Amino acid sequence: MMPSLFLALFLPCAGMSVVFVIYMCLLWYAARHLPEITSPVKPTAGNGLSAAELDKLPRTTGKELGLTTECAVCLEDIEAEQPARVVPGCNHGFHLQCADMWFSRNPVCPVCRNKLEPGFFRSGETNPC
Repeated sequence: MMPSLFLALFLPCAGMSVVFVIYMCLLWYAARHLPEITSPVKPTAGNGLSAAELDKLPRTTGKELGLTTECAVCLEDIEAEQPARVVPGCNHGFHLQCADMWFSRNPVCPVCRNKLEPGFFRSGETNPC
């Protein structure tokens, strides 16, 4: 009876130990031989716009935006009296706060991904609004 009890307890433990050793060997092999991922899948955007550049973006209100009154940043409608920003070139509009937050991190339009032209910010004029 003693040998059967010993085998009933020892064999499952030995089998699990062998499985664990094989698993650790596979992990070691994968870590040593698979190529490392050094860059993210999607490259991160460069620096966003400065406060002075944000101030040069055109301001408007929701009622002047026309047909597209949904902000692509927060996905909410832009009400008629809410302040909004318009992206020069593509004329996409966003809530003022949403646009400032987005463009302070990314210099591209969140809808069409057009990059804001540097020539727009070289002009000495500021936004009259």
